[in-house]
This record gives sequence, structure tokens and C-alpha cells, in this order.
Amino acid sequence: MVIAGEAANLVGIEGASSGVAITSSGVTGLLGFGAVFGPHISFAGGAAAAAYAAQKQGAMPEPDDGDYHPAKDIAYALGTRPDVLAVGGLFGIFGAVGTVISGGLALPWDPIAIMVVLSAVAHRLAFGYPLIGGDGRNLLDMSPFEREEMRTAADGGDVATDGGMSAQRLAVEPWLPHQYKWANVAMIGLVTGLLGGFIAIRTGSAFLGFGISAASLTFLNLGVEKIPVTHHMTLPASTASLAIFADPTGSLEVVALLIGGLFGAYGALIGEVVQRVFYAHSDTHFDPPAAAIVVSTFTIAVLAIVGIFDSAAWVPTP
Repeated sequence: MVIAGEAANLVGIEGASSGVAITSSGVTGLLGFGAVFGPHISFAGGAAAAAYAAQKQGAMPEPDDGDYHPAKDIAYALGTRPDVLAVGGLFGIFGAVGTVISGGLALPWDPIAIMVVLSAVAHRLAFGYPLIGGDGRNLLDMSPFEREEMRTAADGGDVATDGGMSAQRLAVEPWLPHQYKWANVAMIGLVTGLLGGFIAIRTGSAFLGFGISAASLTFLNLGVEKIPVTHHMTLPASTASLAIFADPTGSLEVVALLIGGLFGAYGALIGEVVQRVFYAHSDTHFDPPAAAIVVSTFTIAVLAIVGIFDSAAWVPTP
């Protein structure tokens, strides 16, 4: 929907305007970022529903079907249980209302991404999951995953997971087993940041690169291995490339492009820090891209407020 909306904008279709506020019009704002596919509603609500369903017998696969906590299996279809649907709906409403408040107050970050993050915090607190986890481990250390270390109970038996289920689980569960090494993450961030910046400079759209990145996740969810996740790289990159100069031409375009690459790597590395601290050691989905977008758009807003960037592009500022 984001790709369709931004393509419509480019060819000048009337009413195809984009935006990230819940009141936005057009295909991008109304559908892609709105009540239908808005990640603060449908995605965050689904993550909360999975966290709830993992505690209910028969609602999720048994935990011994994999090495991760079942609440992290957000690609699993949860069916039509009314209680599970109600939980998803309530958290969707929470995301919608929070976005209106954030946008209305012009808080300096992506109003959608912040609600994906706050919704994850809320569902962990509401359903009794640890906010961070780790049991005293170094939160940035991924080597236990590389050694395939498992979590064990004090008596050496199986781990008692949330909901009273027992299963062996990996001691550290990376968000993306193929995308967590610092150098690899920085490299993919730099490359996709340059691409996101290029798209934004040539089209004027801060969201088209994001849409392409998000659409590529279809392949990952269909089982194609090692597809990189990059929407938290292309969105900051595109936004920063449009924000740094009001009307870049000539050599200024090159500078804007390089800024896009820098912010792509910045978003990538922030996402990696978040996945290590908030995802790998806990029990439910905490979205690293959303958190990275919050931090990176906040950075862009601050740079605009202090006058280093000419504007904050679409990011709200007080």
C-alpha cells in the first residue's frame, strides 16, 4: 500500500497524498499507515495478541516446536478465538489513540513507530513478561547463541516458560540469526541508506524506499532465508536526505546522498542494539526497526531544531 500510494503521488493522482498521522488521507496515509495496515495498529496489535495467546493452551504451537519462546512467533496465524482477537483489537486501539496524541502534540519522532515500541512495553507489562530479561547475562553478548547454549532451570531441568509451559530454549534468541554481526549490519545499513537517499532525492518521497524495504519482508515470511530487514534503514536515510537541504542541487545532492548512507547505517546499528537488549533475552516480540526509527527520527528532529538540518521533513517538531 505504501508503494502504491507513493507511486500514485509521483504520477499526480488527485487525493493520493501521504503522511504518517492517523488522520492522513490518500493510499499511503489512510491504508499503508492507517487503520488497515498501520504497524502501530495491525502489527503491534498482532504482537500483543501473540504474547497473550502464548499463555493460552492450544492457541500457539507447543514451545518444544522451536528454540524460541512461542510468543515471538508473530508469523503464526492466530485464528479466530474471540479473546485473542479482542486483545489484538484493544492494543490496536491503544496504538491508534497514542499516535493521535503524539502527532497532536508534535512530539519529535515518528508517531507510528513510537506506538509500536510503547505497545510492546505495554503487552509485556500487562501479561507478566520480563521487560528486558537476561538473568544477569551481558545483554550485548551474542556468543551464547553461536555456541547454541540453552536456558536451564536451577535444578538443571527444562526451563519453565511463561504460561506454565516447559521447554528448552536458546539462552540468547537473536531477532534475525542471519543479521546480527556489527560489521554486517553496518554494511547493509550503509548500502540501503544510500539507496533510500537516492530514491528520496530523485522522487521527493520519504516513504517509497521504506515501502520497498517493507515489501521485501514478504519473501522472508514465505521462508526465503537470509533476506535482510532494512525498513529501519531506508526510512531514516530517505528522511535525512530530504531534511538536510531545502532544495539540493549539484554537489549538495551528493552530500544529501552521503547523509542518507550515514543515517542508514545509524538506523541499522540502533536496531541491532535494541534487538540485543530488548529482544534476544526476553519472551515476546519487541520490534527493533520501530525503536530504531524512533531514535533516528528524533535525531533528525533535533538536528532540524538546532539548525543543522534545514527541516525535519515529515517528522513533527514542536
